[in-house]
Amino acid sequence: MNNEIASEHTTAFEDANEECRVLCELRRTPQILDLIAESKGSELGLQSKLRRQFEDELVRAALTLHELRRKAVAKFSRASALWCDRRGLEQATAELVALHKSKRFEGAVWDLCSGIGSDAIAIATHCQVTAVDLNPAACLRTQWNAEVYGVANQLQSVCRDVLQLEDLGGLVHVDPDRRAGSEGKASRIEDYVPGLPDLLSIMQRCRGGAIKVGPASNFGGKFPNTEIEVISLFGECKEATVWFGELAGPQPFRATVLPSGETIAGHPLDAVAMVTPLRRYVYDPDPAVVRAGLLDVVAEKLELTRIDDAEEYLTSDTLVDSAFVQAFEVLAELPHNENELRSWLRKSDFGQVEIKCRHIPVQAETLRRRLPLPGKQPGVVIVAKVAGKSRTICARRRVRI
Repeated sequence: MNNEIASEHTTAFEDANEECRVLCELRRTPQILDLIAESKGSELGLQSKLRRQFEDELVRAALTLHELRRKAVAKFSRASALWCDRRGLEQATAELVALHKSKRFEGAVWDLCSGIGSDAIAIATHCQVTAVDLNPAACLRTQWNAEVYGVANQLQSVCRDVLQLEDLGGLVHVDPDRRAGSEGKASRIEDYVPGLPDLLSIMQRCRGGAIKVGPASNFGGKFPNTEIEVISLFGECKEATVWFGELAGPQPFRATVLPSGETIAGHPLDAVAMVTPLRRYVYDPDPAVVRAGLLDVVAEKLELTRIDDAEEYLTSDTLVDSAFVQAFEVLAELPHNENELRSWLRKSDFGQVEIKCRHIPVQAETLRRRLPLPGKQPGVVIVAKVAGKSRTICARRRVRI
């Protein structure tokens, strides 16, 4: 989109509501953001100084945007220039996740409920995207953020109710609102906006696409004949993507670990991992693997076994290097008894410990304060079921090369 068209697009939204008016005024007044970035005094003093030069609404908007851009660094490479609001940033897909998903799309794509535009922008790196949102301020932010990322010519932002789109078709990406009508994130897909019936209707109208849902949501059994990809980033589950139609793979579940990009697809019943005694190495699987139900599939692929039917921890005699698991070298297996653990630690070189548990409740911080740590090396304490008994495993993290 050239500068003249971009200007017309901004003007069309400027009078939509008060939020849009203030946003456009802020965009025309970049010096206020420069003053905030350069300030080294107190926040109260900064506010007083700014209010002597600018209207209160503009000051509040600028201070909020400055704060959000600092937070956005965790998600976006161009956070310092991003246009975002608090809710939009919270729900926005992290840049690396959005770029990963975008690889499946081609041609013309609809991005519905676009928010601040993270998915639309990623897809627009190689597709023509129509980004749709009911909120005109979100549409402004999407278009401006497309300029920030250099894809404005491939993206058009439209303010419409996505359920009223008569010409919807082709490929589509949908990011339903997971906070509509509630104070926190909705865990049930039925509470999303659009809700489940509308999402299923969109799936029927389009050749294929993706629906973004929360990784902890009740997605199981809700979307027939689809591929559900659970995606983690730096060890944290970020989303489950429901791929449907032409973009769905042949397997019902997939786990993808970013930033490495390792991915595995299958069915939870495709494999049954053996249970064996604890061996030289113990592995904590990535949460995407666990949430996708592919733990046994990964165990079989990596030739690992489980330490207990009720635990996700895996084990082996030979060290395995994979993004699907974090590896730890076992130094000791002890009864689940604090005195036994303290006795072992007094003779160790541990100076700090990471305490891990999945199914056995442990007050990690309380326990850590009571442990003797005479050395300087980092260690790991894993509390888990091993062959049906609660055990404590002392280990050392093995870092991937």
